[in-house]
Amino acid sequence: MKLAVNWFRFIATLAILSPLVACSVSQAGNVEFFGKTEPPKGRILRYTSGAEPGSIDPHIPTNQLEHRIIMALFEGLVEYHPKTMKPIPAIAERWEANKDHSEFVFHLRRNARWSDNDPITADDFVYSFRRAISPQLAARNASFAYYIKYAQSYNEGGVFVRDPATGEFLLEEDFSLDSAKTVAKTEAPVQHKQSDTPSIALPSEASSPSAHCGLQQPRPALYDAENAIAIDTSFHRFIRSPTRFVLPGAEQARAKALESNPGLKAALSGKELVPVKAEDIGVEAVDEYTLRITLTQTAPFFIEMLPLHLFRVVPRKAIEKHGAAWTQPGKIVSCGPFKLQTWKPYNELTVVRDPLYWDAAIVKLDQISFFPLEENMTIMNLYKAGELDAVYNHTVPYGWIDQIRTLKDYMDAPEAAIAYYWINTTKPPMTDKRVRKAFNMAIDKDALAALRRTSKPLTAFTPEGIFPGYPQPKGDKFDPKRASHLLADAGYRDNEGNFDPEKFPTDQVELTYNTNPNNRVIAEFLQAQWKQNLQITVTIKNMENSTFDALRNRLDYKGFARGSYGADYMDPFTFLTLFHTPNNGSGTGWTDPKYDQIIDEANRTLDPRRRYELLAEAEAYLIEEQPMLPLQSERTNWMKKPYVKGLYPTLGAMHAWKFVYIEHDPAKWDRGMPQMTE
Repeated sequence: MKLAVNWFRFIATLAILSPLVACSVSQAGNVEFFGKTEPPKGRILRYTSGAEPGSIDPHIPTNQLEHRIIMALFEGLVEYHPKTMKPIPAIAERWEANKDHSEFVFHLRRNARWSDNDPITADDFVYSFRRAISPQLAARNASFAYYIKYAQSYNEGGVFVRDPATGEFLLEEDFSLDSAKTVAKTEAPVQHKQSDTPSIALPSEASSPSAHCGLQQPRPALYDAENAIAIDTSFHRFIRSPTRFVLPGAEQARAKALESNPGLKAALSGKELVPVKAEDIGVEAVDEYTLRITLTQTAPFFIEMLPLHLFRVVPRKAIEKHGAAWTQPGKIVSCGPFKLQTWKPYNELTVVRDPLYWDAAIVKLDQISFFPLEENMTIMNLYKAGELDAVYNHTVPYGWIDQIRTLKDYMDAPEAAIAYYWINTTKPPMTDKRVRKAFNMAIDKDALAALRRTSKPLTAFTPEGIFPGYPQPKGDKFDPKRASHLLADAGYRDNEGNFDPEKFPTDQVELTYNTNPNNRVIAEFLQAQWKQNLQITVTIKNMENSTFDALRNRLDYKGFARGSYGADYMDPFTFLTLFHTPNNGSGTGWTDPKYDQIIDEANRTLDPRRRYELLAEAEAYLIEEQPMLPLQSERTNWMKKPYVKGLYPTLGAMHAWKFVYIEHDPAKWDRGMPQMTE
């Protein structure tokens, strides 16, 4: 079904103005479902995905709304389970890990094909991983791949250090950039001989792709699948050898590193710099249908990360032919259960079933129409009128919750997601931890939960009750009196030493959020709390989403900027990594070596219980430093028609569309929450 933009606006306006439509929610308790329940003719799903997608290139976006669309069009080695979100086989039909989970081998299915009927091979994944973390692409999610050996070095433009006389490389174990006090070892370092390293490291041969990884060389036709990890190749000998030392590629950053480390500076005398190449990262096509990934460290959770869109395979031929336009209709080549049919910006994006998909027999929908809508009242009234079959999470307005939650098409389940505000710790007065903690203590989060009706108060940074066995720490409770004392201690006091709101620089603090009615409600609540509990008036600013994201990422805001985060994989680290220095995407400017060290130790720990204890220790330290204001643990808060089956309220709000279908027999409809056990 196609809905024109003007028609959408007409319906939206009618819904807001008409008491019969917009206000009939008050009568919801008298019916079983909210609005019409007539299934669409045929096997079509009409879904609102949120705002207009900025890109459906799997390596570009960072938002849930784009990820959901990408899941219909592209697949990776593994996919999310439709209920648990645990990784299940996709293009990889099986996989193995070595004993410490620092290396994985994936066996690709032979019947996986692109939408143009070309086979999908291990080379496609090698290309895709290299592209995803390439400095030229500058993907904001590239840090998810930093566990792959040399991925971070390549993404950040690092350089190896080589002795031109011997062809040997300096090794990481002998040098460090972590501290100005660390110097090179006095004894002769163990160096990596040229005879043990692929020839790609030599600048004179770097232009030859066939010289590395064996990608264009004969590969073994037969091998022992159970021992695939140990298959010997020149690349494997290179990637499993001692890690090479890497310096910053940028001259200014490199000079700074050398000045702080006299021993290293001396060791580099007479050496040459070799750029880290795409061919150096730990991803190898062992043969046409076997992919091996080597990591920098133990990471049992790495498999959990692989359904992320960053790791989904993309078509090299289409990208090289069309450039940035490769995702447009008529040019795109995909590999998921659906392929792109039409994309009318700010109107509709339609995907249709791909008969070439390897698991096409299980796909029951012929078409999904994704409609870009953000205004919750509009979404809910279109759903009520029967023009939408399902809506995305957090769409039911707060004022409607008490009536809607009694209906049998309301999806109310725990979600691995949190609501919070970032704090710009690089600009006064928020450079002072006491000020950050004071603003946090001055928020009554129980009252906020009562206002929202669908969430739980949060003092930590991981959501409540999502990760079984995780000893989540607790942060500061609501304490306005203590908050005032902290502000007084920070210097904002009168002659008697009491907190004086007049001394506080309110012109240096703002509350910035991206435009959405629900976001505005929370911003106004926080503003009122600080006015009531601290006698400080904080200015509220709102802006369009793309503008807001850019402002927050470059730390171009004062005070506070709205944040929300849903788990990318089912592990506490998916939240804590936002403040981990190598992956820092927090938008706060806060980093801390102590926090990084605890996180790194946790992720090197194989014992799951001990790993959780260390992650909790890191979270406790993060909470104490307070570079953010945690507010709420979220619940799903969305709706689907009873005839929509296979669409589940998952912890991560992601949907494996291949399992979704329309049930035309009312006797088989969902009447209430779907069964969530496997």
